[in-house]
Amino acid sequence: MTGRDSVPGVQTALAVLLLAGAAAAVAGVTGTGQLRPVVTATLRATAQLAAVGVVIVVVFRTPALAPLYLLVMLSVAAWTSGRRLGGGRRAFLASATAVAAGAFVAVGVVLATGALPVAARTAVPFAAQLVGGSMTATTLAGQRLLDDVAAGWDQVEGWLALGATSTQAVRPMARTAAARALVPAIDQTRNVGLVVLPGAYVGLLLGGASPVQAGRVQLLVLIGLLAAEAVAAAVITHLLALHVGVRRPPTS
Repeated sequence: MTGRDSVPGVQTALAVLLLAGAAAAVAGVTGTGQLRPVVTATLRATAQLAAVGVVIVVVFRTPALAPLYLLVMLSVAAWTSGRRLGGGRRAFLASATAVAAGAFVAVGVVLATGALPVAARTAVPFAAQLVGGSMTATTLAGQRLLDDVAAGWDQVEGWLALGATSTQAVRPMARTAAARALVPAIDQTRNVGLVVLPGAYVGLLLGGASPVQAGRVQLLVLIGLLAAEAVAAAVITHLLALHVGVRRPPTS
């Protein structure tokens, strides 16, 4: 094992421990209440990445399993966002619809245009990133809408008293929530190469790809994420708006 081909395991373990320790220390000192989540997230990420390495090898060798793997990924993403949005069947279904819609639109465009080949080795990693981005946008937009409706319930009641439907009463808040959920993706896209070199670009360079090849793939990922997250945020705020204007959401 050489440093050129892979990162030595001992050094990686040491770096991960130090980074996790720093994050946990800051969380503990500042009293944000995130000490346990930081530790749990670190342990889960370590275990899950070890497991997914085995799964990806199997999927690459048996491409027919790719749809099943992506379905599992979508289900976990929907459960994660749905739990953040209050839990229950309605939140899960709304989250699943939003995440699936965002990822499907972006992946469909890229594969239909031939920008990436229709193969498990390329489609699965690309789709996985878009599912993750859609999940984040779904959670951010949904939480923002629920919080805004709860905080501005007097305004919602005012619109309802004027004869507006529940959806119309929360529509301005839904637009704001969807817009704010896209800010991280927009900032990352606008500042790529100036503030940060994204993971796909760095990974391809480390894997031996040329800067041009790495840039082409990273551009697909960034713009794909913008499209996927825009769709996901629009879908989740629309679905939540159908019922959050009927009863005041609990404050988080």
